[in-house]
Amino acid sequence: MERLRFMLSFFALVLAASLASSCGANQGQGQLQSITLNPATADAHDYHDGQVPFIATGYYVNPSHTVKPQSATWVACQQDGPITTEVSVTQGGVAQCAIGAAGTYSINAWDTDKIEPCAINTCGILSCAIVATAQLTCP
Repeated sequence: MERLRFMLSFFALVLAASLASSCGANQGQGQLQSITLNPATADAHDYHDGQVPFIATGYYVNPSHTVKPQSATWVACQQDGPITTEVSVTQGGVAQCAIGAAGTYSINAWDTDKIEPCAINTCGILSCAIVATAQLTCP
């Protein structure tokens, strides 16, 4: 229970920082329309020390404006489930499986420039966010 409280507090802090830093960040670029992640699928076994670098690319209303890497909030979740501690993701998008983690996990990058109230889903992503998802397989 203490761990869940810590994770929710940590997420709230990251969310507040993300919203504060994104306010006005897209002026002159148009509105963010979509995000993609590369690679779309990865096996941690194939990467040095199991550290998998995911890169987010943002596509804006202005078709000539693409941002790579796109600033985003990163989170790892169990397949269509809650945030997991079995996979960690840095603010730069580098994911790593914890010792003993096995199976496939969702790596999500999301961003929003909306100030309106939004719900948070089980994976910790705002309902009004633009989201990209990749898959990470842990050995």
